[in-house]
Amino acid sequence: MRAPKRVLAASTLCFEAFAVFFGGLVAKDLSSLSHGQALLLFSWVAILCLVASGLLRNPWGYGVGSVLQVVVIGTGYWVHMMYFVGGLFALIWVAALVIGNRLEREVAEIDARLAAERDEA
Repeated sequence: MRAPKRVLAASTLCFEAFAVFFGGLVAKDLSSLSHGQALLLFSWVAILCLVASGLLRNPWGYGVGSVLQVVVIGTGYWVHMMYFVGGLFALIWVAALVIGNRLEREVAEIDARLAAERDEA
């Protein structure tokens, strides 16, 4: 079974990559950035989100994902709606980590209880 925390966090980062990329499409028309600059900047942030989802197999990958939440919120400088979108994804990120930790703890408790029952039998 895959770790629930990793699955939730990776899913959040993958969906966030789509949101950031589409934010770049908006930025090319509504921001002070040129078309190329907007697409390059937002595409890189989206790619970093996808790379970070792969880095979650390492404990420090969650730190990278957390830093990316700040970066995504920072893209609101060019597209003001990204403040809201980035903030929303940051809340989802925190929820994914908290709920994932709780699920992993509960699964470990159930496994320990089942192992103790097997030992008694």
